[in-house]
Amino acid sequence: MVDVSTLQPLLVGALALAILVKSAQTAVGALIRLAKHYDVPDVVVGVTIVAVGTSLPEIGSHVIASLGIVSGALDYTVTSATVLGGNMGSSVTQQLLLFGIFLVGYGRYRPRQVFLTSTFVPMVLASVLVLAVAFDGTISRVDGLVLLAAYVAHTYYAVTHRERGGVPPEPESKRVGRDALIALLGLVGVVVGSYVVLETVEIIVARLRLGGSMVGLVTIGLASALPELSTVFEGLRRRAPDIAVGTLVGSNIVNPLLAIGLGGAISTYQVPEAVVVWDLPVKILAGVVVLGWVWTLGKGSLGRREGFYMVVAYFAFVSGRLLLFAAQ
Repeated sequence: MVDVSTLQPLLVGALALAILVKSAQTAVGALIRLAKHYDVPDVVVGVTIVAVGTSLPEIGSHVIASLGIVSGALDYTVTSATVLGGNMGSSVTQQLLLFGIFLVGYGRYRPRQVFLTSTFVPMVLASVLVLAVAFDGTISRVDGLVLLAAYVAHTYYAVTHRERGGVPPEPESKRVGRDALIALLGLVGVVVGSYVVLETVEIIVARLRLGGSMVGLVTIGLASALPELSTVFEGLRRRAPDIAVGTLVGSNIVNPLLAIGLGGAISTYQVPEAVVVWDLPVKILAGVVVLGWVWTLGKGSLGRREGFYMVVAYFAFVSGRLLLFAAQ
């Protein structure tokens, strides 16, 4: 049973998570409206504002965590574990649970070959790269810069080859000053929410038997996937698979490369064993299995059955993580 002294930081952390996620969604909406006002091409909006915006909770958490580590305000080991666990949790939630929910709701989905080779394969390779740099138990500043360079290279390729994901429907901004202020306040909310969440996680980790990465996985990981969940529902409502799948896969490139890369370049991270031997291998295996299925037995498509298996695989992932690595 959770005592009163632990319940208070749990409630504060839950409120901070809500502020973090809502602030990110608000900022993204305002930035898209501003981009449309200034006639920014959809391809640029898709691979910058949309892709980065839906990952703002993860990016904000990493930046604030790393600044806290450098300043000494946050514990190096616990904070590293928390944001890395949150990053992995968010990515696996999107890759398995949300993609599975989309397929169950949408039915037969046939991804374009160019989408698989230019976006889905890079998503898998991004996880492989993170595993390679994290295999020794640390992410150094050089490792962080390598991840950032990979992200810049992918973004450049996406823009020059006109690879666009779905852009959520937002009207053109009619009041530029107001929307600019809304975007700024949303970003401030991301920063404040991230800091409060990390502070409360330190308290919770000290009082419970769960480790920092496990707490991050079930708190930051789940909450920060909410923007993508809303995009999935929008894609289902409009019968527009590119909006849902493009956002999910794009976010799974931004999370490991940009978010972890920024954090690693600022402060370095100590990587929990669970991230190396469980989280990243599951992510990579899931991506390879989906690709293999589409290119062979699935005959180029995915359906409700495959979506159901993805949902089951997500809960198997979380259960295995809790049973094997709860203390990390």
